[in-house]
Amino acid sequence: MTDWRLAVDIGGTFTDVVLLDADTGRVVVEKTLTTPAAPLGGVRAGVLSALDKAGISPGDITRPIVHATTLITNALIEGKTGRAALVTTDGFGDTLEIRSEHRYDMYDLQIEFPAPPIPRDLVFEINERTSASGAVLTRPTETGLDTLAEELRRHDVEAVAVCLLNSYANAGNERLVTEGLAKRLGVPVCASHEVTPQIREYPRMITTVCNAATMPVIGPYLKELQDWLTETGFGASVLMMLSNGGVVSADDASRVPIRLVESGPAAGALAGVWYARRLGEERLFCFDMGGTTAKSCLIEDYRPELTNEFEVARVYRFKKGSGYPCSIPSVDLVEIGAGGGSLARVDGLGLLKAGPDSAGADPGPVSYARGGTVPATTDADLVMGLLDPEYFLGGEMPLDLAGARDAFTPLGERLGATADDTAVGVYEVINQNMAASARMHAVERGIDLRGVALIAFGGAGPVHACGVATLLEAPRVIFPVNASVLSAFGTLVSPVRIDLARSMVRALDGRVDADRDLLLEDMRQEGRRVLAAAGAASGDVHFRYGLDARYEGQGNEITLWVGEGAAWPSSLAETLELFHGEYEKIYGLRIPDVGVEVVTWRVAAWSDAPGFEVPAVAAGSGTPVPDRHRPARFRRGEEPVPVPVYRRAELGAGDRFEGPALVEERETTSVIPGGWSCEVAADGSIVATATAPAERSVTVEQNEEVSA
Repeated sequence: MTDWRLAVDIGGTFTDVVLLDADTGRVVVEKTLTTPAAPLGGVRAGVLSALDKAGISPGDITRPIVHATTLITNALIEGKTGRAALVTTDGFGDTLEIRSEHRYDMYDLQIEFPAPPIPRDLVFEINERTSASGAVLTRPTETGLDTLAEELRRHDVEAVAVCLLNSYANAGNERLVTEGLAKRLGVPVCASHEVTPQIREYPRMITTVCNAATMPVIGPYLKELQDWLTETGFGASVLMMLSNGGVVSADDASRVPIRLVESGPAAGALAGVWYARRLGEERLFCFDMGGTTAKSCLIEDYRPELTNEFEVARVYRFKKGSGYPCSIPSVDLVEIGAGGGSLARVDGLGLLKAGPDSAGADPGPVSYARGGTVPATTDADLVMGLLDPEYFLGGEMPLDLAGARDAFTPLGERLGATADDTAVGVYEVINQNMAASARMHAVERGIDLRGVALIAFGGAGPVHACGVATLLEAPRVIFPVNASVLSAFGTLVSPVRIDLARSMVRALDGRVDADRDLLLEDMRQEGRRVLAAAGAASGDVHFRYGLDARYEGQGNEITLWVGEGAAWPSSLAETLELFHGEYEKIYGLRIPDVGVEVVTWRVAAWSDAPGFEVPAVAAGSGTPVPDRHRPARFRRGEEPVPVPVYRRAELGAGDRFEGPALVEERETTSVIPGGWSCEVAADGSIVATATAPAERSVTVEQNEEVSA
């Protein structure tokens, strides 16, 4: 009996499905349009088509089905969340509006903040109080809970977030309110001490609020999905991909859906790690461009960097501070509205722009012929000749080339350019946007991306990768096999993992601290529970420990990871030296005569990802023969040139060819401009190496596009 494994990734435009036979390494993929109004529709169509291609039945899938999704991200960005309410301490109902009182740009008078996911008229206060030390000063009464429940019922809420003052120090009052409302209302109720039991009121509240607002989105979908899987004959449970690069049970994910906010991009990063190890690339820049967004992430020492706060739904030129700062562990990546569906326009200054608005799956770009009228990036790629209108999705979804070109005519007239040159301008603008966002993200973290190889995936990633690599001065671009569905593949190589954090301020002075040990043991038990629910054996669970520490009197912390083991692995001297060294690395000095205090304790629990091998591809002839030639344009003002078109499936290991070239497969096209030389690796990956000096391009600030 073969070991078939199934993965699904719902994107903003397409839903990807991957079937893997772990015994033979055979991979079967499918790509279907996402159905935003009813996500199960796209999943069902994709899964059934993939099963048919593989020649297997649902009963052949016995391992857990791994699922990544953008449902949570899109719900928060588009404001299409459930009708949720917030319950907080009496006198603190305006916290969501006050935020942190921080202006992320001191000199910009037009900065914007996103509207809270829960409006002020659905924020309710209750008479209770816990001190910062954890002492309960006022306990909520049954009468108060009855009155509150009646108000919530009258407002017909679908979910409730409970975030009480100082509940990270003592969750007693919050637990009373949560349990009391759940019993009285019968709707999902989440509490901040369960979602993110950490210090600082606004980040804890906004994280809990985002969680509650998306519970009505993910809960019904997961139930509908599980019911359909059972009815269809699948014998496996569902694991959900988290933002931290791990998977957990669907039940755990539905209780804390905010952990899914970067589910798909995190899966792509894990796929990047898998390829980095296979290719021996210790540093690898992941470039994932889909239909709606583009994501980028740096892999260093064969692992992605994790961050403890991820900002969702930035509303002002993608600037940090203009979104929801959610306190969730996440792969450290940057995501912008740049994809195949990004809409082109001319702004009031006469500049050509693309994104962040997207045509999505419905109606999609103009060339989809589903009602779209505004040209998108995919339309530009098509007009340039980079895509074959008769071979999109292997010919199953022909594209309207004439309609796409006509859609660029009005834009071109405003710019004084031809429709063809306007399409090339959109291609250049979108590449500049993606390169600028990646560069900005790297600069914020003190990273130099020059000289780092780039791995391209997502449906539109291989089309734009070499253009972005030129701007970033990347010497190589790797086009992996099945690049278009690589995020779905990444879920199959992801470990079962949960990252836990709890705030408890303690001086780091070497004293035996029973409270700390109890806290760590409680987190270890929670980690074991989550991993067991996802199918991990108790003997396979590993723990890694970290802390957020600062010099006494400071207002911000740095995160340190001190090691792995069944108990705290680091001595006082080792922990202090680690802190001083990391502090000096960031700020350039040490303060040895000031004490160190820990604010938040961290435990990561995981089990190793399942292993399998993908077989090598057959050796090629060394000099592959193009399937045909197609006219394509790479620059404004130039005529199309005949470009050789290769079929990906016909390339073998060791084959070499020069750009310009196009490599087609059913789900995407790899675009190789002139000045790049390609070789097919043993696993089938195409490795493109820059052979000519990268042309210096005008660097533009993120989302500040150039004119056509």
